[in-house]
Amino acid sequence: MERKIKEPVKKPWIWVVMGLLVLLNAPWYLPVGSIEPYIFGVPYWALITVVLSLALCGFLSWLCLHHWNIVEDIEEEEDRERREKE
Repeated sequence: MERKIKEPVKKPWIWVVMGLLVLLNAPWYLPVGSIEPYIFGVPYWALITVVLSLALCGFLSWLCLHHWNIVEDIEEEEDRERREKE
């Protein structure tokens, strides 16, 4: 079975999305000293940070599952097959 090798490092759109999620995660773009409105007793900037952190975690998990087939997996499989033949 031949698998195509995919590495996310070579895809610029992945870096753009990751960069935006990281940049927006720190609420530097919000007005200084603003804590209102409160949403469920939590300042809105804290909810923005939590939501964007979860989005970053979800994005990285999705990348690892769907966009990351590296050479190491193929090399390990070949080594395993070689050892089984011996």
